Amino acid sequence: MKVITLKSLHEREQHSFHLVNPSPWPIMTSFSIFTGAWSLVAWFHYYTYSTAILILAVTLVAFALWRWFLCIIIESEDYHTSEVQQGILLGMALFITSEIMFFFSFFWGFFHFSLAPSIWTGGVWPPKGIIPMVWYALPLLNTCILLSSGVTVTYAHKAIVADNKKGLWHFLLWTVMFGILFTFFQGYEYCNANFSINDGVYGSIFYLLTGFHGLHVLIGTIFLMVCLFRLPKFKKDQHIGYICAIWYWHFVDIVWIFLFIAVYIWGA
Repeated sequence: MKVITLKSLHEREQHSFHLVNPSPWPIMTSFSIFTGAWSLVAWFHYYTYSTAILILAVTLVAFALWRWFLCIIIESEDYHTSEVQQGILLGMALFITSEIMFFFSFFWGFFHFSLAPSIWTGGVWPPKGIIPMVWYALPLLNTCILLSSGVTVTYAHKAIVADNKKGLWHFLLWTVMFGILFTFFQGYEYCNANFSINDGVYGSIFYLLTGFHGLHVLIGTIFLMVCLFRLPKFKKDQHIGYICAIWYWHFVDIVWIFLFIAVYIWGA
């Protein structure tokens, strides 16, 4: 008796697309993120057990995403045809577009208050009593670090196209190190800042913009670290996960350039 496997069923299909099986991970991720957002608001208001629920929600999100991505990695070994890869790239492009809209809303708020300062800010920007960051110190250093990481991640892609695994390893490792270094310096900057997120509209917008960007850098660094560990599986003609990571990292670079010019130089 012949055993019918999942792969044999897919081989009978008359198209080059991959129809995924029902999975619990997307719905689990959605509910975990919703619980995390709710518990975060509760934590801001000092509700009982909100900290424990927030930690549990973050843990569940991490676990669900890990299992979900693991399933995709396993599927990629047999079912990611060129048409499927094009679909994944399109999905990544749409995701980055939504992220652009996300940051656009914060920049809109920043320029709304900075171009027409109200009486609540003293009629000036930055508001009275705020000592802004010096742009040519740590912010400039972080800019150089992030732009350098954009160069190394591009050279790493050139190395994989040339089937140069050694060059890919070195350049990708440098990119991950640059990402970790950027996060460290941003944390140091926060610890030595002259204002906090509670200091009016300037503090709120500054920490929202730089904080969410820092979160994206952290996520992008983890993204590249996963690519670093999966490096032996990459092929010169099949490395869709790394291409998505490159796109995401360049998006983070571009957002930081706008942020550095608008918030650190012009806004100060």
